[in-house]
Amino acid sequence: MSQGPGDEEPPTDRESPVGEPVIRGDPRVAGERAVQFDPDDPESLAEAADTVRRFASNTVGSEDNVYMLRGAAACAALVRGTGSYKAAAERADGEATVSFIRKWARVHDLPRSIRRHVALGEIAPTAAKHVARVSGESRFLLAWATLDHDLTVREVRSIASRVNEGMSVEEALEAEGIDLGQVSLSLPPETYRELRRHAALEDTDPENVVAEALDEYL
Repeated sequence: MSQGPGDEEPPTDRESPVGEPVIRGDPRVAGERAVQFDPDDPESLAEAADTVRRFASNTVGSEDNVYMLRGAAACAALVRGTGSYKAAAERADGEATVSFIRKWARVHDLPRSIRRHVALGEIAPTAAKHVARVSGESRFLLAWATLDHDLTVREVRSIASRVNEGMSVEEALEAEGIDLGQVSLSLPPETYRELRRHAALEDTDPENVVAEALDEYL
């Protein structure tokens, strides 16, 4: 039987348990505000539904990054606990639509390295929603470009749309006048001196030396 638009399989990208506050549980990020949702626990699932309902109606500060990540975690837990986006929306009721829950559940399923920057306020949660629209390595490239070039939510949305239309991330960024891979670094004077010296002796650019060194290190 074919699935309707709200009956897709729940997101499964993350390997960690649903709702486990790996980022939100870091006291450097969230203090005492971490909440864990267990989709297999009826009481916890009810709390997730209530959190999603309040999150959708924006009854608690919407500019709080950790609060928004908690809402995303609640969306993901509710989807897994009910089995589909449609069932999750019905359980949450109120203003929580299928589209709303899908978008925020995908934010929760972003890689941990990206979600940390969201929790720290370095990537806006509304921008993270658009990063989550693309898949695979493209998510990392778009997230890091967002950090390095201080992209606006509008720019991230535009780039994500181009990628989903078939462009590579590099092409989509170029359309916005952004050079993928460009990053500014501040180095200790001694390291800077040796980098420049080595590049001169090798008759190459410092960026080539850094790229080769990072290839070996990473």
